[in-house]
Amino acid sequence: MSGADRIAAAFAAAEAEGRAALMPYMMGGFPDQATSIAVARSYAENGADLIELGVPFSDPLADGPVIHEAAVKALEAGTKLDDVLAICREVADRVPVVLMVYTNSILGGDGPSAFAARAAEAGACGVIVPDLPLGEDESIREQMKAAGLTVVPLVAPTTLGERRSEICRIASGFVYVVSSVGTTGERAEVPAHLQELVGDVESKSEVPVAVGFGIGSPEHAATVGQLADGVIIGSKLVRITAEAGPERAAEAVGEFISEAAAAVASARSGVR
Repeated sequence: MSGADRIAAAFAAAEAEGRAALMPYMMGGFPDQATSIAVARSYAENGADLIELGVPFSDPLADGPVIHEAAVKALEAGTKLDDVLAICREVADRVPVVLMVYTNSILGGDGPSAFAARAAEAGACGVIVPDLPLGEDESIREQMKAAGLTVVPLVAPTTLGERRSEICRIASGFVYVVSSVGTTGERAEVPAHLQELVGDVESKSEVPVAVGFGIGSPEHAATVGQLADGVIIGSKLVRITAEAGPERAAEAVGEFISEAAAAVASARSGVR
């Protein structure tokens, strides 16, 4: 089964239960390797349908201060790609794992083909590459596909017209809708334009649509779960990990994931 097939199966299973899929994010190697593994296991055990696993990078342009700081600390702790892939191996047999990775990490080392082979061997289903513009990714896309991985595209509110249509047309796995302009981070409320944005992307795409950026509470997750096929929670969970510390991180994120999963599960009751 290809990465795209595993992702599709996860979304289909959630849809069959009348809910959106829940996809929590974590930074690989933060605050340390052992805690990261425990956090990943906690995600899988407490309601995650998929996991977005970040590869730490020194200049993560799409990420806000919480995730940026986590990346810096992971790098300072000596985290390498192999360490992140080891985390992936720990949970990939239970839930699909998609790597959030910047272009330099793919092009570095032995190049895209070697990166794809290593990621696939670790059980990853795909990659999200936020600094890889449409039209500049064909070589990387083909090498990922050859290894059985999917390249998940991003659509922001500022992605308009033919560009949005083309991204949706070629999408595989799912479309990652960025809920608001700017970097990752918790927001006070779900943007008013989100329903229209998600509806437009759904009308143009044949794969599920998941929303991320700014989802900071189970209530936010429930609201987004009424609109989209998937709910991605990032900065909030990284913050919980940081504040709980290595001793309690897995337990603390597990509690939040469980609450978010319950909220998402009940979100569509009487809605659709």
